[in-house]
Amino acid sequence: MKNYNIREIKPGDNQQVKEVVQSVLVEMGVPKVGTAYEDASLNDMYAEYDHPRMAYFVVEEDGKIIGSAGIAPLLGGDPEICELQKMYFLPEARGRGIGAEMMETCLDYARAEGFKQCYLETLPYMESARKLYTRSGFKSLEKPIGDTGHYNCTMWMIRDL
Repeated sequence: MKNYNIREIKPGDNQQVKEVVQSVLVEMGVPKVGTAYEDASLNDMYAEYDHPRMAYFVVEEDGKIIGSAGIAPLLGGDPEICELQKMYFLPEARGRGIGAEMMETCLDYARAEGFKQCYLETLPYMESARKLYTRSGFKSLEKPIGDTGHYNCTMWMIRDL
């Protein structure tokens, strides 16, 4: 039985979302500079995504946020390309199909907003995440597109919607 809920972020979720993102990045040994870890947006993710063609979703279980992900237009990119952003899950969320369900939630939103492609950036040692992206139809790119500011992310992927 499913005992979690995927929903859009609320203002009261900001601190928990920041903690999820930063704790997963620390767990994975990700550099704290040039990655999502240092993004100022983590201080108010609700406000960051409270704009047209942008949404941020959380996975809540027993009152605790255990994962999150968002969709937004790709900065400095084609207006028909969105970016899958800040998709992170605590250990207790992994291996339960939650990532795949979150991916579909995000991609469905992107399609509804009229995006034609979805781009993402990741790191080589985030193997489970890369497997999910590949299963979800993402293909590797040779170089980054857009202007995300995440210069330490060295793997880039895209998929048609």
